[in-house]
Amino acid sequence: MRIFDPHIHMTSRTTDDYEAMRAAGIRAVVEPSFWLGQPRTSTASFLDYFDSLLGWEPFRAAQYGIAHHCTLALNPKEANDPRCVPVLDELPRYLLKDQVCLLYTDTALAAQLQLAADHGLPALVHTPHRDKLAGLRRTLDVARESALSPDRILVDHLNETTVKEAKDSGCWLGFSVYPDTKMDERRMVAILRAHGPDQVLVNSAADWGRSDPLKTRRVGDLMLAEGFTEDEVDLVLWRNPVAFYGLSGRLNLEVTPPDASHEGNSVLRGGE
Repeated sequence: MRIFDPHIHMTSRTTDDYEAMRAAGIRAVVEPSFWLGQPRTSTASFLDYFDSLLGWEPFRAAQYGIAHHCTLALNPKEANDPRCVPVLDELPRYLLKDQVCLLYTDTALAAQLQLAADHGLPALVHTPHRDKLAGLRRTLDVARESALSPDRILVDHLNETTVKEAKDSGCWLGFSVYPDTKMDERRMVAILRAHGPDQVLVNSAADWGRSDPLKTRRVGDLMLAEGFTEDEVDLVLWRNPVAFYGLSGRLNLEVTPPDASHEGNSVLRGGE
């Protein structure tokens, strides 16, 4: 089983996680920039974080044969903080790097959708954790007014209450399988049975909270146990994320294990 986890926060994980993920069949990941658990107080702290996602984290992943890409954005948690909003002015130079898309919502949504359109990138849109249906509708309204077509937008953190309207919109469908607070494996498989596997991406969203970076594998195993074919599992866990992120023209799934002696040169700043 080959797996592409399209939403996981490896900055929060250990090298043991990378090793276990490789053994479970995970060969590629996308890491969306996110809130680190403590409010950032300046644009500079975002830029240091972005540089880490562009250099250090791909270096770590490559040591375990895993291709690492990232999304860069002002995240939802800090989108209304005036100390953080200036990062929007810094994003364009980072979007020239060989990464994939943006992650956004709330007040920064329209501006960052426009950035995605300007740079020819697909967009990963983070829907709210609470009042999900109203939040989805608001997100889709803004998306419809943007220059980005629905087939270049992945709407993430969906569940049973939001899947139908998201699917009807023409967007790609993202589901986070995460202990306690989001989907579990059985709910995910039930959604796949009801709505089919087309344009569906399943992720672990593993981060610094109680989470499991092997949730994608657990979904695949349960799909097989519940009668889905190996081809359907491959579609959901590999070909769909490859197809969506491949819209960027920047997806590279070839991994060359790095020479540790060059570790110090692995981080390139966004303007270089």
